[in-house]
Amino acid sequence: MASQQTVNNKLKINNLFDWDKHEIQINNEKINNKKLESIYTNNLPKVKELETYKGVITNITDRNIIVDFGFKAEGIIPLSEFRENFPFKIGSDIEIMVVKIDYKGECILSYQKAKMLRNWKQINEVYEKSEVILGYVAARTKGGLIVELFDIECFLPGSHINVKPVRDYDTYVGKTIEVKVVKINKKTKNVVVSHKILIERDIEEQRKEMISKLDKGQVLEGKIKNILPYGAFVDLGGVDALLHITDMSWPHINHPTEIVQLEQKLKFVVLGVDKEKNRVQLGLKQLQPHPWDSLDPTLKVGSKVKGKVSVLADYGAFIEILPGVEALLHISEMSWSTDLSSPKDFLQIGDEIETIILTIDREDRKMSLSVKRMTEDPWININSKYTIGSQHEGIVKKFMNFGLFVEFKDGISGLLYTSDLSWTKKIKHPSEFCNINDELKVIVISLDYKRRKLILGHKQLMVNPWNKYEKIYMMDSIHSGIILNIFDKGATVKFYDSLETFVPKRFLEKKNGTQFKAGEVAEFKVVEFNKDIKKILFSHTATYRISRIQKKEKRIRNRKFERSTLGDIEGLMKLKEQIEKDKKKEDKAIQSEDKKEDKAIQSEDKKEDKAIQSEDKKEDKAIQSEDKKDK
Repeated sequence: MASQQTVNNKLKINNLFDWDKHEIQINNEKINNKKLESIYTNNLPKVKELETYKGVITNITDRNIIVDFGFKAEGIIPLSEFRENFPFKIGSDIEIMVVKIDYKGECILSYQKAKMLRNWKQINEVYEKSEVILGYVAARTKGGLIVELFDIECFLPGSHINVKPVRDYDTYVGKTIEVKVVKINKKTKNVVVSHKILIERDIEEQRKEMISKLDKGQVLEGKIKNILPYGAFVDLGGVDALLHITDMSWPHINHPTEIVQLEQKLKFVVLGVDKEKNRVQLGLKQLQPHPWDSLDPTLKVGSKVKGKVSVLADYGAFIEILPGVEALLHISEMSWSTDLSSPKDFLQIGDEIETIILTIDREDRKMSLSVKRMTEDPWININSKYTIGSQHEGIVKKFMNFGLFVEFKDGISGLLYTSDLSWTKKIKHPSEFCNINDELKVIVISLDYKRRKLILGHKQLMVNPWNKYEKIYMMDSIHSGIILNIFDKGATVKFYDSLETFVPKRFLEKKNGTQFKAGEVAEFKVVEFNKDIKKILFSHTATYRISRIQKKEKRIRNRKFERSTLGDIEGLMKLKEQIEKDKKKEDKAIQSEDKKEDKAIQSEDKKEDKAIQSEDKKEDKAIQSEDKKDK
């Protein structure tokens, strides 16, 4: 009864409970929970590894520091990161870097890495803004000093410590100095700073201020700071000025040390000031009277003066009349001769000469001189003395690639081309024929008064041997010669009458196939003679080689001999009759063979002719090129 009553009660309760309403209430709670979860999740910071965040220390243990930085879980910093005095306590603010977030959501933090990242950002900002900051010199290292900036060790090179060389780096250790970041290597995390650049900036400002007060014509006292080949730098008390070598002395000098010495104190005059480029130019000689003021007032055009060669240039020479007074002697006024290519052919530095004044300008302080006008122009009556065909004796003065210059006693010079030195010898350079200062007999070939050009000859003093050669070296004549020199393309051969000629290599082969050596004597045959172009071509191979015509004639004779012999041998009548029957067939066959042989011979002859023509052309080109070079 009791159990039945309980079941009935439950049925009544179920009938009274609103299940639909209960289900709606549960769904609403789920939605509210999701909203709360979303709000909570969105309020949490989006933490990333290797990023920095600000947090608060919530607990300090023996090994770790617990930091709340707004994440769902607190982070841990190992206490071992704080090597210096621990500056924090519970509740202190701290900047950290998230090093790692594990799968459980726990965070490993770092204080030092966050500090390093912050310091690097500060150094980069300082570098980009080109700011000047204070740095602590922590230690000395190889080549410079270690300077700490924002707890980062930076390198200060020894050359950037001061404007003057620093010998003792230890004097800077432990001090605080102003520096400027000049270089950052982000890959190697190296920072280079400079202290000298700040000193130079201050010096430059002082220099600008001092230069702004300088003006042209001021006389100042300074010290010689540095000496260079082109001048000296003078210290005017913080301002460096240039004293050029040309402004040191009125007389010409070769080096500044002839006038000034290091650390020497002197007075200078300001010649120019460039305030934009901060440059100052000084003068020393301007404080002394100009030498032109002491020049003899009676000197005029046509006056003779003596002087010493002080400077040589391409266009002439400068002659020092008085210390500080120089005049130009142009190359065209050195000699009546026209073969001077350089003043060094006529003068040397230090030579003392007498000249005549061509022009003089005392206001501009310029003077020009002449040497050749001290004597009469030898070209005035040259036609009467140097007639065409007249013989003279002169001195070899100068070599050129194409010839040489011969000078006569009256100062006249003539040109002697290399091709006019010898009838027979091939001379590539006149030094092969004679030496400088040799006496040489010559003959006048041509004279051009307007151009002042005298052409001479030497071989013309001797009889032209080609008239004699024409009778001796006839075509196909054979002569004995001695091998003088062996070359890649042939050899030079000398014959009994001193004729020297070049024989191509293809004409030097012996009958046994060997080549000649220098000093050997052999027979040579004339294969070409041309008097007009002065060419004789000899060949040794032609002395033993049978010509093509002779070869053909020999083959024809042998063929006839074979026919006659064959006819004589036939003794029997039957055989003779058979031969007579076959005679026509044999003649046809022989004619066919002759035609084939003639064609073969003609083909060989053509090839040989082409080869010889090709060799002849090459040889002619080589000879012509040599002749052109000689000319």
